[in-house]
Amino acid sequence: MNQSELVLIENIKALENQFYWLERSYLICKEFEIKEKYQPEEMDALETLCSRFSRSIDYLIRKVFRSIDDVEFENQGTLIDVINHAEKRGLIESVEQMREIKEIRNEIVHEYIQTGLQSLFSDVLEKTPVILKQMTQTIEYCKQYK
Repeated sequence: MNQSELVLIENIKALENQFYWLERSYLICKEFEIKEKYQPEEMDALETLCSRFSRSIDYLIRKVFRSIDDVEFENQGTLIDVINHAEKRGLIESVEQMREIKEIRNEIVHEYIQTGLQSLFSDVLEKTPVILKQMTQTIEYCKQYK
């Protein structure tokens, strides 16, 4: 087993851990109503979900998809190239869907404000199952390297 494969295996183990925590937060938050004002416990849970959502996206694309590209001798190009390769492998449904998810991630990370939270939380709750599915597909795909 070469160094690139070892890195990929370690990244997949970390992705499995990310999956567990993201799914846990999602299962807690999916029961919440989208509303104008949240109780402190609800807000804590939703903010944790948003944080895990963002980290999961970053890890999936920047670490795991790039590691797969490295193992499969793909050109280490831009993030768009990495996402295009993931689409060709069937790890994501579409590049457009991933762009939408990245936009939500950017909103969480760069523009997080107290107004418009209903829309943000709604988007995260809607897209989290998509990310969980992509993570599962990626973990399955990478079993060939274990």
